[in-house]
Amino acid sequence: MRLLKRALSVLALTGFLVASVAAQKELTTPVIPRQVLFGNPERADPQISPDGTQLGYLAPVDGVLNVWIRTLGKTDDRAVTADKHRGIRNFIWQYDNRHILYTQDLGGDENWRLYQTDIASRQTKDLTPFDKVRVDIVAYEWKFPDAILVQMNQRDPKVFDVHRIDLNTGKVELDTQNPGDIANWQADNALQIRAAQAQTADGGTILRVRDDSKSPWRELIQWGADETFGGVNGFSPDNKSLWVTTSLDVNAARLLEIDIANGKRKVITEDPQFDVSNTINDPKTNALEAVSYSRQRTEYVFIDPEVKADFEVLRKLRSGDIAGISPDLDNHKWIVGFVSDDAPEYWYVYDRATKQASLLFSNRPQLEKYKLSAMKPIEFTARDGMKLYGYLTTPAGVDPKSLPMVEFVHGGPWGRDEWGYNRYAQWLSNRGYAVLQINFRGSTGYGKQYVNAGDRQWAGTMHTDLLDGKDWAVKQGVADSAKVCIMGGSYGGYATLAGVAFSPDAFACGVDIVGPSNLNTLLKTIPPYWSTLLATFHKRMGDSEEVLKQQSPLFKADQIKAPLLIGQGANDPRVNKAESDQIVAAMRKNNKPVQYYVFPDEGHGFARPTNNMAFNAASEEFLAKYLGGRFEPATPDESKLLTSVKQ
Repeated sequence: MRLLKRALSVLALTGFLVASVAAQKELTTPVIPRQVLFGNPERADPQISPDGTQLGYLAPVDGVLNVWIRTLGKTDDRAVTADKHRGIRNFIWQYDNRHILYTQDLGGDENWRLYQTDIASRQTKDLTPFDKVRVDIVAYEWKFPDAILVQMNQRDPKVFDVHRIDLNTGKVELDTQNPGDIANWQADNALQIRAAQAQTADGGTILRVRDDSKSPWRELIQWGADETFGGVNGFSPDNKSLWVTTSLDVNAARLLEIDIANGKRKVITEDPQFDVSNTINDPKTNALEAVSYSRQRTEYVFIDPEVKADFEVLRKLRSGDIAGISPDLDNHKWIVGFVSDDAPEYWYVYDRATKQASLLFSNRPQLEKYKLSAMKPIEFTARDGMKLYGYLTTPAGVDPKSLPMVEFVHGGPWGRDEWGYNRYAQWLSNRGYAVLQINFRGSTGYGKQYVNAGDRQWAGTMHTDLLDGKDWAVKQGVADSAKVCIMGGSYGGYATLAGVAFSPDAFACGVDIVGPSNLNTLLKTIPPYWSTLLATFHKRMGDSEEVLKQQSPLFKADQIKAPLLIGQGANDPRVNKAESDQIVAAMRKNNKPVQYYVFPDEGHGFARPTNNMAFNAASEEFLAKYLGGRFEPATPDESKLLTSVKQ
């Protein structure tokens, strides 16, 4: 943890902030320090060991996230990994209960490697020591605890072959070679690759299967480019059927069970408007237990009545949504996560036999000292009559009238915002702003009509949806039309640039984080392993240089009036640093106000808390200058870092 100089430490502890006189009078809740919101969580991502005796979780060591282990029921917590720079953000248990596995990249380049740590000796082994190669876990089955399937683009940077790794010896062997068009692989419950998802030349999907690892591939099902982003959810316990999510023949993606031998389809669950989100399966048999939908909040459809009964017990523990379950191998004990809009995430240990649960911990207990803001689901009608959905967060303890507002735009764009704790919404609302998050057309989760309405509309109706959302908030009396900033990362960064370039009078300012400015150069510099997805990009974004140019903020930079703050990772493999460089150069050529920070050890977004907090310190002061809210001054360390990365 960084040590602050004494003066600033005292100021932070007393809730010191800089703000306009009006904001000071209206907003009486204490300022939540950036460290509490954006520093490392105290503990996170707890996972029970396969034998149900141990708990693994992420927690910092000297300010860097590492994997910790404790014996359930004891307090023998100890760190077993020793990363000192970027931090570990994901891990799984090895089925021998003696090792954990995790992936990590270098400086945000997304060339993940697979590491194995011995819990007893705390020794870590790099299982895939290959430069400029991305590794992703494909499958790991309890019946084969000594082998894991991973995909790597070692042979050809554009495609992923499946490799089998011996977890005892570290030996890596080619398992299944990519013919050139496979984007996703699926193993059955015997750890054999038997399903593959390919993309057609027009952006459609072909799902191929085979009877065993030596049999020829054949087509099982195909759907066109206008369907939602579907895929394989897994094999049935007997390996004779495949669970597939697709919107074929309906509007919203439903869950089908397809017989591999004859192609017969059975509908497991469907909704006319909302896509199937995730499935919950028995950890040993892989039997389907429940299916989730992300409607305005997370909802479940239960297949197993015993699991339904468990959820009924769990829902009495606390308000909020059940966000995830980590079961032991016998499915007797669960680690259950709860998310809420106005509280940190909590985890419980739940015994299914006794129906008893005990609190483990929350990820950010310091948040419990502060009054957090409520996130309200909203809907409104766009100018062309399309119904849109989203969320509105307003400052706790303040009458939501004529507030300055930040329109915070999600990335993707083929993703969506969801209800629950959102640190950006809490941070901005705590500083005095209403926060509007819109699932504009093109967002996923609402069926194919919703996502298809965004095709080739990055600077069209996707952009006007954000303008209509702003107007809706103004008409509701929530927002001051003259004090609205647009902000976001990735596609949200693009939307920020498009907002100030294509509608120069709409926003008072903009904050762009790793957003593309030129869609032609964006598609020319994407990672090589996205080659199997290019048809989707062209279908959704545009298939000619002229169409893409017309939607690129770079070529409207001379129209920008609003001041901009831009943050970029130097190693970003998705949105090349040149995307930010060129819009900054254009603005400075036109004598437009722009602040620009490039972090040398980051990629697509800021993973290191020190970088995130420094950029947010700059963002707070920037927003306060143009919207009039309050801000926590940058610490000496943050100021020093910002000075070093300012371009």
